[in-house]
This record gives sequence, C-alpha cells and structure tokens, in this order.
Amino acid sequence: MPVVDAKSYVECRNEAYWVEGTRISLDSVVYAFRNGLSPESIMQSFPLLTLEQVYGAITFYLANRTEIDVYLAAEEDAFEAMPQPLESSAPALYNKLVAAKALQQQVSL
Repeated sequence: MPVVDAKSYVECRNEAYWVEGTRISLDSVVYAFRNGLSPESIMQSFPLLTLEQVYGAITFYLANRTEIDVYLAAEEDAFEAMPQPLESSAPALYNKLVAAKALQQQVSL
C-alpha cells in the first residue's frame, strides 16, 4: 500500500490565516460556513477554491474552533477600533449602516 502524505489546507501568513496557496482568508470561508452556506455554495462564492480546499478549510476550523473563534473575535475588535472614513465624510450614511448592522445582529440572535 502506498504511503500518502497529509495535505495542508490552511497557512498562517502575516499574522492571519489563509487558504493555502491563495489570497482567500480563512475568515471568509468560516463566516460563510457559520452563515449556513454549504461547501458547494462557498466554492461558488470563491471560484478560485476547489471543493477540496473548502472542505479542508472547514475541517481546519472545526479542529481548531476555540482558537480560531478567539482569533476572529480579535480581528473583529481590531476592525471595530479602526477609524471609519464614512463616519466623518458621510455621517448620515454611516449612521444608517451602523443601525442596519445592529438590526442584523438582533435578528441573528
């Protein structure tokens, strides 16, 4: 029987997780998965990924769920802390977007 090498589907570059060999973040795949998209639908959303890569990324997430959830929460906090250009250039639009996001979060609870 031939020995098969294990494949790697996720890599860490520049302090972030990426689907190996691509510019697609693990975050993108995980958020789609968390939102209920099937691996096939995720592949359609990211046509550069193969179905194997999508399943590999999901498997990586599930195997490391606690650590990746902490990583994603930290990324979200860092994003929220960044100054938003619309806040000063178009405050009315910014306020509508913030309200829509809050409403979406309430609905998903």
